Amino acid sequence: MWTTRRRSTTTHSARSQQLGVAFALLACAGLAACTATEPPSPTPSAGANTADTVVPLPESGDLDPGTYRVTGFTVPFEVTVPDGWETDGGWAVTKEANPEEAVFVNFYTAAYVPTDACGWQGTLVKSDASASVLADALAAQTSTTTTPPVEVTVGAYSGLEFDHSAESDVDITDCHGKKICVQSEMPFACTRWYSDVNEHETERVMDLNGEVAIFAVGQFTTVSPVLTKEARAVFDSIEFAPSE
Repeated sequence: MWTTRRRSTTTHSARSQQLGVAFALLACAGLAACTATEPPSPTPSAGANTADTVVPLPESGDLDPGTYRVTGFTVPFEVTVPDGWETDGGWAVTKEANPEEAVFVNFYTAAYVPTDACGWQGTLVKSDASASVLADALAAQTSTTTTPPVEVTVGAYSGLEFDHSAESDVDITDCHGKKICVQSEMPFACTRWYSDVNEHETERVMDLNGEVAIFAVGQFTTVSPVLTKEARAVFDSIEFAPSE
């Protein structure tokens, strides 16, 4: 179970403390006041894993309801999904309720943060020394805005959680590559970006035995409260796997 407490900080946004979008994602007024959403408890189908067997998350395709293990990180973790979810490249699970409504839960690493998310080319700075360093880099980033981070713990691991979005006045057509670059795994290209100013997410940046891992839940457009609640439940279901 995740626990939170507010982190002492005065950095709220690079250019403005006003959020560009209203965060329906958390389904509460502020992170510090949130209670984690009840994780989903699906009934596995015949092809899904059971309580005694946690199968690896596939690289792609539709998922049976159940719990899956994600490897490739310093510390493996497990995520539980209800019906209707699929996996994308082994680094995310997503659900598209209809062509206009889609949500995602991502898990990845990113060593670099651009100082300007719109004019990002040539501004990527190595920022993976710790969860705090990466969170501070995102808070200082221009063309995006964050909420004040809160400290989170899960099991033996700690990190920071905050909302992140594009600033409302950004014209994405003026941005390098017509994308808002949030983070990257490399110094000369962007590997994690927003393709629309309405895309936004909640990030948990975790310190995992020397590796900084990023977990994010978000939406590409405005979606129904039911779908955002379901996505949050999948996000909250993430637990670090016991040692084998």
